[in-house]
Amino acid sequence: MTKRALISVSDKSGVLEFAKELVALGYEVLSTGGTKQHLQDNGVAVTSVDEVTKFPEILGGRVKTLNPMIHGGLLAKYDDPEHQAQMQEHGIEPIEIVCVNLYPFVETISKPNVEFVDAIENIDIGGPTMLRSAAKNQQYVSVIVDANDYAAVLAELKADGETTLATRRRLAAKVFRHTAAYDSYISNYLSTELGEEFPEQMTLTYELKQTLRYGENPHQKAAFYQKRLGSDFSIAFAEQLHGKELSYNNIQDANAALQIIKEFKQPAAVAVKHMNPCGVGTGSTIAQAFNMAYEADSTSIFGGIVALNREVDAETAKQLSSIFLEIIIAPSFTKEAIELLTVKKNIRLLTISFDQYAQDAFNTVSVEGGLLVQEPDRFGFNEADIQVVSERQPTEQEWEAMKLGWSVVKHVKSNAIVITDHQMTLGVGAGQMNRVGSAKIALEQAGEKAKGAAMASDAFFPMPDTVENAIAAGITAIIHPGGSKRDQESIDAANAAGITMVLTGVRHFKH
Repeated sequence: MTKRALISVSDKSGVLEFAKELVALGYEVLSTGGTKQHLQDNGVAVTSVDEVTKFPEILGGRVKTLNPMIHGGLLAKYDDPEHQAQMQEHGIEPIEIVCVNLYPFVETISKPNVEFVDAIENIDIGGPTMLRSAAKNQQYVSVIVDANDYAAVLAELKADGETTLATRRRLAAKVFRHTAAYDSYISNYLSTELGEEFPEQMTLTYELKQTLRYGENPHQKAAFYQKRLGSDFSIAFAEQLHGKELSYNNIQDANAALQIIKEFKQPAAVAVKHMNPCGVGTGSTIAQAFNMAYEADSTSIFGGIVALNREVDAETAKQLSSIFLEIIIAPSFTKEAIELLTVKKNIRLLTISFDQYAQDAFNTVSVEGGLLVQEPDRFGFNEADIQVVSERQPTEQEWEAMKLGWSVVKHVKSNAIVITDHQMTLGVGAGQMNRVGSAKIALEQAGEKAKGAAMASDAFFPMPDTVENAIAAGITAIIHPGGSKRDQESIDAANAAGITMVLTGVRHFKH
């Protein structure tokens, strides 16, 4: 009996060659619609599915393959006498190979201003049904959803006349991953259209970008997955121009640097170590901004990740090349900059689109046995309910320093204290178990530069001790959320010292 293969694909990459090889191996090819036409136009003998079903395509092509003559051929057990008897009774023939990929739903919803009706019409019904039927019957049927598997299947057919059970199981598992992802895109699109923020079930789909050498430590396996519909402003969509492969920790740090750099419109540079900023600088040029970030902490930047929001020119590249850095991220690099930086074999140079700082609607963090979901912290200085609670008003430079500190402190692990002047960070205290400890680290790092500088805190001061330490170090402006029962004690300390204090009403915890 002639073996049969059913081929119906939206992505026709490689399918013509695959079909020709199957015909050469003695397979009868069944097909529908555009795939059938494509194969016939290129000289492949094709049997139309409606010849098998004895029923025409109806409802504008919505119903073509949903028929027992097709699904009986896909689901029948070859070694079950009852199945074989029923197939013979109804004139159903087995289909040994199914090659199907689905309507381009994701491509459709990716288009700007896509109409809802167009999205709905690109929900495939027959395709997933055939795939699932064939994958369920993996004991006997080979099912292909990925053109990259054509060659392996053909190689086994040519060598042994059939695929191995191990291959059929591998292909079936890929099918169910594929249809699960396809359904998740549909459900998430519809949920978004309906404004359902936290549905009763949440299915997230990511695609493998690369396997990593290891995770946080060499004994941990790791991989990097990306969202197919993710923002261009992300490490997942960065173009690597030079350097060795990114590591797990590189990706984490690079992402942290991106989240900080998007706070700034003016030329800015951010240096990150272990997901905390060690230096942030601004200036009239990107070279000046990087110099400020470097001077902020010339020790910690060694081996760090640097993000810049302007093209890297030769002047900036000379500064960057003078120290050991793991990664440099920028919108672009001039030819001269690339020549200077690529002298170092391993440094990674990444370009990312800075056209718009798109952000996911929700952030996710895995915990043992679950997933935390929350809105990103988009709250900025301009959205805050700013109140000057001290007797002295801030000077213009103090306002600029506090804005810079407030933009940075939200990206520092809590408890967080950041010391700044109007152009750069001077000291960063991160992740301590109490705010006094964080302030001590930040003030010690700032040293003499703390005199006349600003302090930003991610949360309120429960007691006036941190404010008193800041005053002793020479801080003249403090910005924090407020909200403590003992706020007045901190305000009184500020007034007694003649410094200015601003409340924002919003905290920026980052755990």
